[in-house]
This record gives sequence, structure tokens and C-alpha cells, in this order.
Amino acid sequence: MMRSLTAESPVRDQRRRWERKRGRTARELLETEREYVDDLELITKLYDEVFRVRCGSLILAQEGICGTIPSLVKVNRSLLMSLERDMAPSGFQAFSQYLHLYRKHADCIDATRHAVQTQVKKKKSFARFMKLQESRPEFRGRTLEQLLELPLQRVMRYRHYLMDLVENTFPDRPDSAHLNGALQAVCHVCDHIENMQQLQENDQQLRRVQKLLKGRRTRILSPGRRFIREGWLSLVPPSGEEVKHRMLFLFSDILLVTAPCHPLHPFNAEKFCCRAVYPLVECQVEKVLGHTQGQGGLISVCTYRAPDGDQNGRQCD
Repeated sequence: MMRSLTAESPVRDQRRRWERKRGRTARELLETEREYVDDLELITKLYDEVFRVRCGSLILAQEGICGTIPSLVKVNRSLLMSLERDMAPSGFQAFSQYLHLYRKHADCIDATRHAVQTQVKKKKSFARFMKLQESRPEFRGRTLEQLLELPLQRVMRYRHYLMDLVENTFPDRPDSAHLNGALQAVCHVCDHIENMQQLQENDQQLRRVQKLLKGRRTRILSPGRRFIREGWLSLVPPSGEEVKHRMLFLFSDILLVTAPCHPLHPFNAEKFCCRAVYPLVECQVEKVLGHTQGQGGLISVCTYRAPDGDQNGRQCD
């Protein structure tokens, strides 16, 4: 009898620990969900509904300026009611059927921002409307662009909460399957959002580098190209010549070598002039001496070209 009690004790202790952790996660999820739904309702009421009444003549009023937030209000109210009744597994099971709204919001958020910025520049009445709404104390200084990010941030938090609930739910509970199914659905949407954000950040980097270049002969924006890193390097000069500094931009398919424009140039003082573009498939980087992680390293970049027939060329910098 004593052996049986001793064997059951660790299992009971583990269940109690899981229940405590599960309870903490459920309470935090409920509190933050209430705040999130309040924010969604405010955005819908003070941005979407007021905008459609005051600026209904604009073409933008047909699509709205809040993405899918007006549609998310009803969905998240239902989830909140389930959480308040301590029915998180069934609530998230029903909620997962509407996750396509979060995916759609991620897909259209850039277009929504661009449309809003365009209307602010074109229409003084719309600019006044935006300024008035953003000054409301209910939004605590947050702009519409920041508010549009709330659904994306929230679905990422759902992944965190669901992982905690799954990890602290005993496998033999009937609602374990519901939580696992909801977690998988939320993870798919989170992966999609993260991929979208990476593409957007990469596009911003490509556009930034394009603006840094003098003239328009070198085209940085190219489908599938990814920005990796940038940095200053010094060319090893022939004996007696001055050291030349070059800014290198490394992309997934090319290495761009640039030189700074003259600091007193009236238009291009802060820009760079393209000196060479090396396709990475034709490049080979070799360490000559030292180490390349700090000061004093020396590397050689060799490019191989075949301009005519079977003739091969080799250039080293």
C-alpha cells in the first residue's frame, strides 16, 4: 500500500504543477484578451465607423482604413466569452476557423498604410480627420499605423499562450486534441506573417540601398534578391598610393562595390558611386592573412568571366 502511494505521489505533484501553470496562463490570456478586444472596438468605432460617415465620398471609404479589424471584433468577442467561461480549448477550436482574417490582414496591411498616407497628402479634410483621431486619449498616443499592427502582434501571442497551455495539459484530457489543433492552425498563420514581415523588411533594405546610389544605372530592386549585409573595406593600394575606402553591399546574388561621392557635391554628398557589380556565382573569396572578424584581416575577391567562347578570365581585387 505504501509503495502504491509513493508511486502515485510524483504523478499527482506533476498534475498540480501543470494545473498551476495552466491557471496562470489562462488568467494572463483572459486579461490581455479583454484589453485587446477593447482596442479593436475603439479602432472600429473611432476610425472605421467615423471615417465612413465623415469621408464616405472617398473611394478609400469602400475598403476602409482598418484592414480586417472590423471583422475581427465579432470573432474575438466570441473568443473572449469562451475564455471568461473557462472554455479555452473549445473557444480556440472555433476561433481557428477565422484565422484567415489575420492572414488577410497581414497581406493587406502595407496597401492600407500606403492608401492612408496618400490620402493624407491629397485631402486636407482627411489629414485633419487623422490628426483628430490620433490625438484622442483613448489611443494613448498610438498612431493608426501602430494600431494596425495589433492583430499581428496578438496572433503571435496566441502562439505563445497555446504552447504553454498544451505543455501544461495532461495528454489524457479530452480537450488536449482541441488545443493541439488550434496551436497548429495559429502556427501556420504566424509563419505566414513572419515570412511577410521578412519580405517587407528586405524590400525596405533594397529600396534604401537604391536611394544611396548615385544615378539610376545600377538596378538593385530585383525579384528574389535578398539583402545580407553592408560594410566598409579598404583596398590594398600599390606601393606609394593612398589607401582607398569602399562601401560593399552584399546581396544573395551579387556583391556591389561602391565609393563615396565627394563630400562637397551639392546633390550627391551622402551617396555612393557604383564601381563594380560582381555576380556571386562568378566570385571566390580567399583569406590572405589575419582574421576577417576584426581589424587587420586581408581577403582577396576573385571573379571569373568567360567573355568570348572558351576563353576564361580572372580578376582579383
